[in-house]
Amino acid sequence: MINNSTSPLLIFVSACLVNNIILVRTIGLCSFFGASNNLKSSIKAGWSIIYVNLAATIISWLFYNEILVPYRLEYLKLVSFILIIAFLVQIHEFLLNKLLAKQASAVGSNISLVSANCVILAVLLLNTDYGFGFLNSIVYSSGIAFGYVLAIILFAGMKERVKSAPVPKALKGYPIEFILAGLMSLAILGLRGLFGM
Repeated sequence: MINNSTSPLLIFVSACLVNNIILVRTIGLCSFFGASNNLKSSIKAGWSIIYVNLAATIISWLFYNEILVPYRLEYLKLVSFILIIAFLVQIHEFLLNKLLAKQASAVGSNISLVSANCVILAVLLLNTDYGFGFLNSIVYSSGIAFGYVLAIILFAGMKERVKSAPVPKALKGYPIEFILAGLMSLAILGLRGLFGM
């Protein structure tokens, strides 16, 4: 079990691989299946998740520890975290529309961000549950984000390969995708117990 005294490297490895948010904890499966249609869209969704995840971690840690805890308002953490995430998604969407209006599909990015808010919210809640300090919160959040990106890119690559494979008609589409996700999950679960995590 990781805690605040665990080495930052082990926290990162645990969050990224051993306790992968999608493949082990099964949080964020909607964006995992929805945003991984091809490699390009999965990389775009991955960058969005990394940005929003790290920004939400920094802001929510400061808000929780500097405002909610001193005034004994910890019971408001869920509502405040949701508002922080919504604010950051709106900023991200605004920046995409202003800066990359012609190059990027803002609607696709927004859908992947909205559906992945459960991943970001889970990270914020886990940070407070583990009692991480500021640095360890950022390391844990980075590990979760990179684990998410790793899983979604690998899954997109597998889906592209399966499209050209002779898959039986009954297994085409979501059935084969669930089988692939299950196999990926089993492979990651093989890392359980790595370094005592």
